[in-house]
Amino acid sequence: MHRPTVSFLSWSRPVAAALLLSLLAGTTACTNGAASEGAGQGRTPQASRVETLVLSPSSFTDVVSLTGSVEALDDATLSAQTSGPVTMLRDLGTRVEEDEIVAEIDAEEAEAAVEQARAQYDLAQDRFQRQQPLYRDSVISALEFEQVRSERNQARAALSQAQTRLNNAQIRAPFAGSIEERFTEVGEQASPGTRIARLVNTRRVKVTAGVPERYANDIQAGTPVQLDFRRYGAGVRTAEVTFVGSTIDPESRTFSIEATVSNERGTLKPEMGVNLRVTRAVIDSAITIPRSAVVRDESGTHAYVAERTDSTDVARKRTLALGPSSGGLVVVESGLSATDEVIVVGQNDVSPGAPVSIAQQYDSTTAAGTPYEGSSSLPTPPTD
Repeated sequence: MHRPTVSFLSWSRPVAAALLLSLLAGTTACTNGAASEGAGQGRTPQASRVETLVLSPSSFTDVVSLTGSVEALDDATLSAQTSGPVTMLRDLGTRVEEDEIVAEIDAEEAEAAVEQARAQYDLAQDRFQRQQPLYRDSVISALEFEQVRSERNQARAALSQAQTRLNNAQIRAPFAGSIEERFTEVGEQASPGTRIARLVNTRRVKVTAGVPERYANDIQAGTPVQLDFRRYGAGVRTAEVTFVGSTIDPESRTFSIEATVSNERGTLKPEMGVNLRVTRAVIDSAITIPRSAVVRDESGTHAYVAERTDSTDVARKRTLALGPSSGGLVVVESGLSATDEVIVVGQNDVSPGAPVSIAQQYDSTTAAGTPYEGSSSLPTPPTD
């Protein structure tokens, strides 16, 4: 029996077009499915390069950083205490010892007053001595003898005052120092209260500074302090607080402190600025990290640690409670412990659970590039 042959060409054009589009769609779907399957296969994210610091307990000195100024320990303005022209005055910069003459005032009138007062006293004393036996023999009354005694005493007081005025014609140094200023010249007339010269002793100087009132209970006389004079070539010196103010400045809300240091070479001069680091407390076995390793966001204060596994190293986020800070370091009161490996470089490029590649591992903050300036030389604060 003859079977009819079905030919593709015998199909209508619309049916053929539909069949072709169906075949093309199937092919595209297969291709896309293969591509999606390849993309869905798990690929390991690229690890971020970081540097870490292995933590270990250490001693931490909590300090208060201040700015102060240098002042002369002895600084006095010498004034005249008698009248007359100035006859001698030491030159600027002259070094004088204690009780050495700095200036002299013409003492001619003072000398004459002394001679007059001495003569009156001698006369009164002679009369007193002559009247004394008469009083013992009851030749004169007690009232008459008491008047003679009073005259003698008044004459003696007048002589003492005249001698003092004569002595005041010589202006002497109350302490060893140098002539810093001259307020008059030789030949000028002086009177009591006239400023003559300024005497300054800089062999020892004091550093003064204002401390915020919140530290009022932490600083006392004897508290160690570091004084940084390196900008003047005088190095860093350790001293003690010699004075602590008892009142708070209402404008700056600070109280004043002072510390004295030797200045035999004269390197330090009044009004120089100086940086102070006053020891507040020493914390033993503290966990410290660089302040740059701390990450702050809306949820709080954090740090990232590197957690090592058999397959890869990943970053873990730790919430921190921070304590005092100084010299680029901050004390971690909770959130980290010894042997933790804190990420100190690259911490802003990682996220919790992300893989990391540790390019460098440090075992101290100094090696990690965060030196704690002066920490090793800060002394222990006094105890009550």
